Amino acid sequence: MTDQPAALTLLALSGVPMIEQGSDLASVILDAVVGSGQMLADGDVVVLAQKIVSKAEGRLIDLATVAASAQAADIAKKVDKDPRLVELILSEAKEVMRVRPGVLIVRHRLGLVLANAGIDQSNIEHDGRTMALMLPIDPDASAQAIRAALKERTGADVAVLIIDSLGRAWRTGTTGTAIGVAGMPGLLDLRGREDLHGRRLETSELGLADEVAAAASLVMGQADEGRPIVLVRGIGYARRDGSAAELIRPRHMDLFA
Repeated sequence: MTDQPAALTLLALSGVPMIEQGSDLASVILDAVVGSGQMLADGDVVVLAQKIVSKAEGRLIDLATVAASAQAADIAKKVDKDPRLVELILSEAKEVMRVRPGVLIVRHRLGLVLANAGIDQSNIEHDGRTMALMLPIDPDASAQAIRAALKERTGADVAVLIIDSLGRAWRTGTTGTAIGVAGMPGLLDLRGREDLHGRRLETSELGLADEVAAAASLVMGQADEGRPIVLVRGIGYARRDGSAAELIRPRHMDLFA
């Protein structure tokens, strides 16, 4: 395994336009890279905010087009949310985990445990309507497609992460988390390596993609910064194609569900 870096460079790319359904994200990335005075190189990691991927893939939903079921209406009363939004949440959920006033936690179809199934209504265009933005259908596949397009157009072997700001059990506040990974490990297995004293590591696994996501999220910002793409350099990662799916703890090992 390549040694972990002593330093990283994270650059939030400038000049990213508003993304619409059908936008060519590979072209958007390359224009922003050049506009920021850079060129893609082997080993770079391109980190994308989930919102721009979801917008490009047409995951922006007008709630006026959603009909709420009886189940959604019942839950909406308990959580004080729009029944149509709850209907969207249920459509993305494999399991409802918790229902509390103001809180609806579900196990998403991707395996993530999320408030509101990751559906967001901030930093999206409403234009007088009530809109909601859902996660990509398959973020790992989205990352793979973007990576392949970048490789085809530049020849550079880069990794691509799609990240979102997620809450965590037992912790307050959100942190950047990888929901789509291509071109690098999501989970890095350190078992078998030796510590400083020669003792073999027996249980150590590193959520590498999540650590990169959290770092990139700091320079992206969370409000009106408008910096949804970050170029990361200097990560020493083993060259294998991973996924965000490998970061999901198997259901039978989930001690807290």
